[in-house]
Amino acid sequence: MRGHRERSGSLFSYVSIEERIPASHPLRRIRKLADQALDRLNPTFCALYAAEGRPSVPPEQLLLASLLQAFYGIRSERLLLEQLHYNLLYRWFVGLSPDDPIWHPTTFTKNRERLLNEQVMGRFLEKLMGAPEVKPLLSDEHFSVDGTLLQAWASHASLERTDGQQDPPPPSSGPGEGFGAPKPGKKRAKGDFRGIKLSNKTHRSSVDPDALLARKSNSHPAQPSYRGHVLMDNRHALIVDCRVTQAVGTGERDAAKAMAADIPGAHQKTIGADKNYDTKGFVAEMRRIAVTPHVAQNTARSGGSAIDGRTTRHEGYAKSINARRGIEKVFGWIKQWGGLRQFKLRGTDKVSAVFGLHVIAYNLIRLGNLLKPAMAAA
Repeated sequence: MRGHRERSGSLFSYVSIEERIPASHPLRRIRKLADQALDRLNPTFCALYAAEGRPSVPPEQLLLASLLQAFYGIRSERLLLEQLHYNLLYRWFVGLSPDDPIWHPTTFTKNRERLLNEQVMGRFLEKLMGAPEVKPLLSDEHFSVDGTLLQAWASHASLERTDGQQDPPPPSSGPGEGFGAPKPGKKRAKGDFRGIKLSNKTHRSSVDPDALLARKSNSHPAQPSYRGHVLMDNRHALIVDCRVTQAVGTGERDAAKAMAADIPGAHQKTIGADKNYDTKGFVAEMRRIAVTPHVAQNTARSGGSAIDGRTTRHEGYAKSINARRGIEKVFGWIKQWGGLRQFKLRGTDKVSAVFGLHVIAYNLIRLGNLLKPAMAAA
């Protein structure tokens, strides 16, 4: 017998939102890990909020919603709230019932300085990686480090001279006499830098002064950018530390020195890195802090490689070089799937917070897969 479609749906549903989520859904494992880390952050949240007044949106729900945005590459917070309005899976993950109202998009704006900052994200990552079920997965000896360019939310049109003067007149763009010569008295259009060599010493973005001009290679254009850095555990390719700095030439090595120095323990450690880290200063600093530099040799550099046979002869050197490649998957996921090929926030602090949030999201996905048998049994 053919069934008939009802134009008006039922008014009430007697199936709980918990029953609608499949038991094998990966977000179940991820939510359990995230909830445990957020519970350990409770003292931090208590210090951020006043003891009296009108209750706000729980910080745990705001951070879980931000993680959802990272997991699924949702391009804006308004679109995220639209999804939360009708997507039961998202509501379940955040902790909202089907009847709970959705927040206004400015809720994220008002709480960004309070929650989405470098300090809270650092503690979130620390609590997540310090969980009892996560610690056995980490190595306390072997690490890898690398950095990547993060394109800022600024364009060449926002570049202005740092000395407050005007750029010289633009060259003629049409054929005829005087082609290519500057036309006196003509003012340059905004973003027109023909015939001018741009430099961070002479020009800076007016909308994001922290962003510096940098390029990935000689075949790529220079863009206002930041540098993101991560320290990876070699055992299971989990990120244990991350930083964001300005896009200066020595930024990768400076951040690597700081992250290596913060690794707990006075025992001997190793750190793998690519050829960009093969400098005498970096190698000497690593050895000074009892870290063996397993850096890829840059034999084409003037003066030769700073790594010699005393390091390369060991079997662990080849293993570190091979394990270091896993760090590229982190940057690939953050940029391609996490939607951070270009940031939509300005300022080092905000960029650092968003970058840290996506590193946490990457770790949660990795941990959900690594702990799948144990969590399924529990």
